[in-house]
Amino acid sequence: MGRNLDAKCKQCRRLAEKLFLKGERCYSPKCAMVKRNYPPGFHGQKGQKRRQSDYGMQLAEKQKAKKQYNLLEKQFKLTFLRAKRKPGDASENLLKTLELRLDNAIYRLGFASSRTQARQLASHGHIEVNGRKVNIPSFEVKEGDIIKIRERSKKYKFFKELPERLVRQKDNVPSWLNLDIKELAGKILHEPRTSDIKANVNAQIIVEYYSK
Repeated sequence: MGRNLDAKCKQCRRLAEKLFLKGERCYSPKCAMVKRNYPPGFHGQKGQKRRQSDYGMQLAEKQKAKKQYNLLEKQFKLTFLRAKRKPGDASENLLKTLELRLDNAIYRLGFASSRTQARQLASHGHIEVNGRKVNIPSFEVKEGDIIKIRERSKKYKFFKELPERLVRQKDNVPSWLNLDIKELAGKILHEPRTSDIKANVNAQIIVEYYSK
């Protein structure tokens, strides 16, 4: 399974925006975007920001979405092509397709503090969908699906402490998901609407990037 091994804090600093790649640390004063809010590298602190071309803006937006959803280049392009083939607006379809990935749904429910951790929970076999184990992070969930922590996994310390964290974070669960803290389960109520998606991504610019 391919992974992006670049330092997560440097990825945020390079794009000059919080991507929330390190979970709870991103909300604390220890966040690199709080302590060192300038690009990484020798000239980062004193370098002047240059005006971006249209292509540069499109590329930066694509990179931001790719890193935010924890995908590699080939994975992201295949996701875009799949979204483009669906009927309707390509930019809305792209965001919906990204949001309906299993690892993202796990993260949105609060079962993981970051998409990287959510990907690990899925690939290590801790998640079931509709009663069947699913260990593919890119698996696309749909309306009515039940995502649940497997019974055999609940014996681990991480999952024993999970309900307490879910109580604190339950208000952050988007409206297209329903969280059952007692059962450590979540249900897909409907496909996410544009207004439901809490991703600071301009999908239309990404569509323009791939349309060249």
